[in-house]
Amino acid sequence: MTGILPSYVGDAWWTPRRDGGARAGADATVVRDASTGDEIARVSTAGLDMGAVLDHARRVGQEGLGALTFHQRALLLKQFAQTLTARKEELYELSKRAGATVRDSLNDVDGGIGVLFTYASKGRRELPNAQVHLDGPAESLARDGSFLGRHVYTRLPGAAVQINAFNFPMWGALEKFAPAFLAGVPTIVKPATPTGYIAEAWVRMLVEAGDLPDGSLQLVSGGLAGLFEQLRLGDLVAFTGSASTAARLRQQIPSGVRFTSETDSINASVLGPDAIAGTPEFDAYVKQLVVELTTKAGQKCTAIRRAIVPAASVDAVVEAVRAKIAERVVIGDPRADAVTLGPLVSLAQRDEVLAAVTRLQDAGGRLLLGDVEPPEVTLADGSRGAATGGAFVAPMLIGFGVDAPPAAHEVEAFGPVASILPYESVAQAAELVNRGGGSLVTSVATNDPGVAAELLTRTAAYNGRLLFLDRDDARTSTGHGAPVPHLVHGGPGRAGGGEELGGIRAVLHHMQRTAVQGSPAMLTALTGVWHPGAAARSDRHPFRKSLAELAIGDQLVSASRPVTLDDIETFAHFTGDLFYAHMDEDAAAANPFFPGRVAHGYLLVSWAAGLFVDPDPGPVLANYGLENLRFVTPVSPGDAVRVVLTAKQITPRETDEYGEVRWDAVILNQRDDIVATYDVLTLVAKEWHG
Repeated sequence: MTGILPSYVGDAWWTPRRDGGARAGADATVVRDASTGDEIARVSTAGLDMGAVLDHARRVGQEGLGALTFHQRALLLKQFAQTLTARKEELYELSKRAGATVRDSLNDVDGGIGVLFTYASKGRRELPNAQVHLDGPAESLARDGSFLGRHVYTRLPGAAVQINAFNFPMWGALEKFAPAFLAGVPTIVKPATPTGYIAEAWVRMLVEAGDLPDGSLQLVSGGLAGLFEQLRLGDLVAFTGSASTAARLRQQIPSGVRFTSETDSINASVLGPDAIAGTPEFDAYVKQLVVELTTKAGQKCTAIRRAIVPAASVDAVVEAVRAKIAERVVIGDPRADAVTLGPLVSLAQRDEVLAAVTRLQDAGGRLLLGDVEPPEVTLADGSRGAATGGAFVAPMLIGFGVDAPPAAHEVEAFGPVASILPYESVAQAAELVNRGGGSLVTSVATNDPGVAAELLTRTAAYNGRLLFLDRDDARTSTGHGAPVPHLVHGGPGRAGGGEELGGIRAVLHHMQRTAVQGSPAMLTALTGVWHPGAAARSDRHPFRKSLAELAIGDQLVSASRPVTLDDIETFAHFTGDLFYAHMDEDAAAANPFFPGRVAHGYLLVSWAAGLFVDPDPGPVLANYGLENLRFVTPVSPGDAVRVVLTAKQITPRETDEYGEVRWDAVILNQRDDIVATYDVLTLVAKEWHG
């Protein structure tokens, strides 16, 4: 693979043109193999019209994605994941050129594919099969219910410009792309130059599969000169990289354009005072520290940079890490099967890491493990030799005293390097964590809930994520350095303040929350959800209607059913629910909430089902739950109850012959007081010919 790395813009592949006979891209940046130094590709975007790239996203991308519902976009994300899964071995091989072992690729390649699968699933489970997402319940703004307000999310009208770091060319890109795509916002991916060829590969795979909506994904393989000044309200920029670069970008981005950053942080891992050598927590701590030192050669924004350890345990931790590295770590070219630790991504990155180590040493740090000299490595053919042309660095631990200098909390060696910082008390350990100035993650190995609780209260505000590692979760934990798409990935302060990932939170970042006010009828029309006070129809039993016939507002008003003392006692003895409010008149009357003996709430809900259910086989296939159940008014013997059931929301499933119907259920007494409110969830056939 040589030549100019192409960009994918305007739904076509693009490379710089020849100019006056000169070789296209003659001044391009050269990307080299991390192990051998051989040229892989050249990178340049000279002559690329960034205005046209943005325009294509805003016009073509917005139109294509805007025509789809959340569920339809989610199904496409699943298809993308399946496409990449079928070709991931190719991506593993390509990633070896960047220094990634197969284990490293599990973090990057499989991790990125996992993000796509997760958002495909969450999109169908947690979002409606619609284009508007509701946020919270409706608020009544008039006594008679004629004026309501509620919050809705709609997608932003621009483009999501996503600038990624070199260390995760797949996972880092797909963690941004998936929520933007699910929200309906087109993406412009700008990969880091050293691993841009891996980003080009996965984008090419998706393009070749033919499933990308036009304009939904563009790839800029090189610089973004001229792009930022053309951004406007409705666009977004998401950046992963150094804090200094993030600060420069922030100054270039026009007002009104959303900007998030996930930047370098001096993450910590605390060994609890109870986790002495020989405990499961000590073993888990050491294992995790070695994993973080060696996965991706330590080139992870979430890697452990500060190992905060009880002063009495420092020597034991260092020796345990030394033993595990000697046992398991083989440095070399990832194309050799035995290798478990590859090179850094480039010689320039190696020099930066060694320079940072020198700064830590100049600040008083002592090399407790490892060496700055080039290590002997395993070559691609399996032989041992010098690391000629390769960016290899051996794992290092740098020790400081109890009064660690500021450099220990400020200097990041972005490679297989961590500092050991001793502490005397849990409060001091928390102070050391917080001196990092804001982190993506801190982990704590302890089996003492008191230690965990103290560290939580003292450090949570300084971290995006806290992992508590103990003997019960040591085997199942995803680990210190492994963000998951279900939870927030980001952190305060130095970490950038962003929240990439985080489940549906990340999707909503690409949408605008707007307060909408109007009548029940208008809000029903705008949201696709029935609001009390809007029109209702009671032509025939709604349970006899398939999704093809059912409409929002279809309603059943049941007959009344009287409540007797015998009913209450029968239910009590049949179920075993002999709570005194149902069985003891004097005790119930003494309770401030009851006038005397009252009917069980669950008896009333059961009776309501009997009042509204149509018993014969029909399009309603199953009742699979109740939500938001509230008991409002007690029901006494001699009262009567009835139920009003209204089709509230209809969500067809894209891949099934049925959908979900949410029914608004209200139980009323003979005085029309509301007894209970809740939502009934049913699965209903799209068509019914019975």
